[in-house]
Amino acid sequence: MTKNAIIIGVKINNQKDFDYMMDELENLAHANNINVTERLVQSLDKIHAGHYLGSGKIDELKDITSETGVDMVIFNDELSPYQIRNLEELLDVEVIDRTQLILDIFYKRAKTKEAKLQVEIARLQYELPRMRTSRDEKLDQQSGASGTSNRGAGETKLEINYRTIKHRIQLLNKELENVIKERSIQRKQRKKNQIPVVSLVGYTNAGKSTIMNKFVNKFNKGESKEVFEKDMLFATLETSVRNITLPDKKKFLLTDTVGFVSNLPHHLIKAFRSTLEEVREADLLIHVVDYSSIHCKNMMETTNSTLAEVGIKDVPVVYVYNKSDLTEKEIPEDDGDSIYISAKKDIGLDLLLEKIYEKIFQNYEKAVFLIPYNKGEIVSHFSENASVLDIKHEENGTKITVECRKSDIEKYKNYIITN
Repeated sequence: MTKNAIIIGVKINNQKDFDYMMDELENLAHANNINVTERLVQSLDKIHAGHYLGSGKIDELKDITSETGVDMVIFNDELSPYQIRNLEELLDVEVIDRTQLILDIFYKRAKTKEAKLQVEIARLQYELPRMRTSRDEKLDQQSGASGTSNRGAGETKLEINYRTIKHRIQLLNKELENVIKERSIQRKQRKKNQIPVVSLVGYTNAGKSTIMNKFVNKFNKGESKEVFEKDMLFATLETSVRNITLPDKKKFLLTDTVGFVSNLPHHLIKAFRSTLEEVREADLLIHVVDYSSIHCKNMMETTNSTLAEVGIKDVPVVYVYNKSDLTEKEIPEDDGDSIYISAKKDIGLDLLLEKIYEKIFQNYEKAVFLIPYNKGEIVSHFSENASVLDIKHEENGTKITVECRKSDIEKYKNYIITN
């Protein structure tokens, strides 16, 4: 069922990115199946501590909600528990803020065990301080019986629920830690196998999943490992990892992480920190940008600031300006570490592959080996993990010319003829 809502924001000191933030809030509402009927804005020097808005704007909002019969009011900033309580009492409609809206979207979209744990922890941490000011909570007390832990007149239901939620958060965190350990073991195994990792990062709905699916279909056709993609915010929350095997037998892991958005709730960033470890371990970041959006620069800043917040730095980056076909830009275009493409129309993906080659396959060299016939497993290794340029069967063994990792050259140096 679609709900109707008014979105509201306070513009502080001529905030430059305010319109972008309000547009984003409306898009977030649509992503949560909420129809925005009106947008209300107030310019202030600072947000009102008790009601977020000034008294005059509160009266105006009250009249609008009464006349239009909207289901809810959505505020652009995170509200304090007291602001929510005061506003609901004055407006007599549901009041939510930007943080709750994002959390609700994540809650509905989470599919894997890890994502569900992460979102549930973030939701409970957000709700915990707001329990103490909820106007719906009955504050009747449970009498304390002799010999029980309740003291005096007893504890309120609210206090009991508060402790229950804190305990629930502790249990979920322990469960999440086990999932994180499993992911860490997988990362260590990948490092051991020396397979480079390329991570797609960027603002939500920039086209990361489309790029991943194009690579999967081109190089891993028939394996049915496409990720879900749709023209919507936060279509996927899970970190997907796909093994891409190129025609010359070079391999890399392509990861697609959760998309970013401005003012991503702190609890959510903290909960998803383990997921973003995949990005921290990457050999190359592909920063995907929706070049058709008038807010593309803001989106890039959002991605960069979020990556910095979780401690991701000093990783090589290629900027991919996707959806360039929707602009006047001639594509594909190569501008050093920036390229302009259209993933949906499959324009420029070969150029992206060239950039990946340049950045992650620098440790490959050509070499010629003579492998004794009783060491056939070495020939098999090169056939599976290197580009075989020539192979001949000679009297003393198999002469094989390959382009392979330097580590393989070092490992099998006793069989080298020349390199």
